[in-house]
Amino acid sequence: MKLDAKALRYMTTEEFRVLTAVEMGSKNHEVVPSSLIAQIAQLRHGGAHKIVGDLAKRKLIARVQNMSYDGYRLTYGGYDYLALKTFAKRGSVYSVGNQIGVGKESDIYLVADEDDNQHVLKLQRLGRMSFRTIKSKRDYLQKRKSASWMYMSRLAAMKEYAFMKVLYENGFPVPEPIDQNRHCVVMGLIDAFPLRQIEEVGNPGKLYSELMSLIVKLAQYGLIHGDFNEFNILIKSDGSPILIDFPQMVSTSHINAEYYFNRDVECIRTFFRRRFGYESVLYPRFTQDVNREFSLDVQVAASGFSKKMQKELEEYQEEVKDMSSDEDEDETESSEDEEDDDREEQKKNIPSEKTEEEKLEEKLRNIRLGNTEPYGSDVESEEEEEEYEEQEYGLSDDEELSEEAELAKRSEKIEKLNNRDFKAFRDVKAKKPVKKSKEEEVKDRVARSLKGQTNKQGSRGARRNNLKHKGKRKDKAEIKGGSIFD
Repeated sequence: MKLDAKALRYMTTEEFRVLTAVEMGSKNHEVVPSSLIAQIAQLRHGGAHKIVGDLAKRKLIARVQNMSYDGYRLTYGGYDYLALKTFAKRGSVYSVGNQIGVGKESDIYLVADEDDNQHVLKLQRLGRMSFRTIKSKRDYLQKRKSASWMYMSRLAAMKEYAFMKVLYENGFPVPEPIDQNRHCVVMGLIDAFPLRQIEEVGNPGKLYSELMSLIVKLAQYGLIHGDFNEFNILIKSDGSPILIDFPQMVSTSHINAEYYFNRDVECIRTFFRRRFGYESVLYPRFTQDVNREFSLDVQVAASGFSKKMQKELEEYQEEVKDMSSDEDEDETESSEDEEDDDREEQKKNIPSEKTEEEKLEEKLRNIRLGNTEPYGSDVESEEEEEEYEEQEYGLSDDEELSEEAELAKRSEKIEKLNNRDFKAFRDVKAKKPVKKSKEEEVKDRVARSLKGQTNKQGSRGARRNNLKHKGKRKDKAEIKGGSIFD
C-alpha cells in the first residue's frame, strides 16, 4: 500500500482514539467487533460508529464481510498514520516527501523534521509478497493467537533499529538511527548509490577487499548480516561502502552461523565476477578467519529486542523461504506436465499413411470443391517430378541442363505457382458504383434538407414544452418544501 499522508493533518483526536482502539482490539481479535471498538474508545453519544465509517472511507480500517458479527480490521494505512502521529509528537517527522525506494517487503520515503533536516522513513510491509503463497498453502499464523503481518513488521522494525543503533555506536558504516515506532524506522539520509546500479569501478580489488573485511569485522563483533549483497550496499562518491537492511542479521552463536557467513561471502564473489569481471582467490572462511572479540549480539538483546522476538522473526523468514521454494517446485512440475501433454498431442496429430482408396476419395472431394491443390494431401514424389521434367525438356539421365534451361524451368514453376485458372465461390468481383443522374441527385438533396428541418422542429417543440411547464414544477416544489408558508 502506498503512503498517503494528506489526510493526516485534518484528523481529529477522536479519530485517532478510534484508530488506536482498533489497534488494541487487534491483539486478541483478527476482526475487532464494532461494540468492542466503541467500548475501548469511550466516546460520548455513540460517536464511535460515525467515526468508524469515516475511517473506513479513507481505507485506514477495513470492514470484513461474511462474518457472524459486524467487525473491522486495521490496514497498513491506519498503522502508518498511528506511527506518523507518534513521530510528529516526538518531533522526529514533521513532513513527508516523495517515495525514493521500494523493496520486496518495505517502502522508503523522504521525510524532514522541524528543523528541515532530511531523513529516510522505512515502512516494513511484511506479507506483501508472500501473503498469497502462504495463504494458499497453510496459515503460518495459526500458531499464535495475537500474531499478524503487522506484528511481524513491528518485530522487523525493532530488530533493524536495535542492530543499526549498536553498529552505529561502534563505528560501523551504517546510517544514523534516529527513531523507531511500530513498523517504521527513521534513519539519516546518505548521498550514495546502490551497488547494483554501478556499472564500473575504478579499483574493484580495493572495493572487494573492503567488503570482505567488513564481513569479517562484523563476525569478530559477534554478528552476521545474513543478506550481504549488491542490493543492501550503498557506495558513496568517494568509493566507501555503506551497509543497510538488517532484519536478517544473526549472531555468530547461531546454529547456522557458518552457512550465513559463507553465503554472504559467496554473494559478493559472484557479483564481482559477473559485473566487474574480477575474481580473487583470497576470500574469508568462517572457521579460519573469524575470532570473536566483542559481543554486540548481547548488547542488542539488552536494548529490548529479546531472544523470543528473534526466534519468532526467524520462524517467519524460514516459513516464507519454504513456501517460496514449494511454489517454485510446483511451477516446475506444472511446466513439465504441460510439456508432456504437448508431446502427446503432437504424437496424436501425426498423420498416418493413407491407403489408395482414401487418396482417391480425397482427390474426388477436392475436384468437387474446386481445389486445384488439395490441402493436406501428399504432393508428387521426387521421382514423378524428375520424370515430368524429362518429358517436358526431353532430357535423359546422362544429360545436364544448361543455365538457360534451368532459368526457364524455374520461371515456369513460378508462373504455375502464381497462376490460378479456377475461381472458387469466395472469389467475387466487387460491385462497381452506379452513377446517378442529375435529377436523382437533386431529389436526394431535397429529401435530406426536409429531414433536417423536421428534426429541428421536433427539438424546438420539446424545448417549448419544457419551458411551458417549468413554472408549474417550481410551484409544486416550493409547496412541498414549505417555503410559501414561512
